[in-house]
Amino acid sequence: MSLAKRYVLRLFISLKYVTANVVDRRSGRVVTTASTAERPLRDGLQECVRACNAKAAAAVGEVLAMRLKVDGLAREPIHADAAKEVAKKGFKNQTKVWAILNALRSHGVNLHVDNDGDHRRHV
Repeated sequence: MSLAKRYVLRLFISLKYVTANVVDRRSGRVVTTASTAERPLRDGLQECVRACNAKAAAAVGEVLAMRLKVDGLAREPIHADAAKEVAKKGFKNQTKVWAILNALRSHGVNLHVDNDGDHRRHV
């Protein structure tokens, strides 16, 4: 196991919920998490009552970014493999995966996306 990628983003997407975890690979523990299953986030997204959409996924990314900042991990490199996440979640969930990744990027998280297909510099 390469410890160069210490913090890794893991996504769990179901028909009803979206959960994003940042895992510390050294200890094997979840460092920070955000989910639409949490009452405050779920109450804020009234349109996500029956199904979870890209807007809800972006909200999960925003909450995760804020929690990473509070924990002091926003500057630490957090790695995500976009192609692997899309392949695991299926093509239908591609917009949700990218909504989370883009929300993390736009809120200042040091996100390193592998195999994302675009050649922009990721800061």
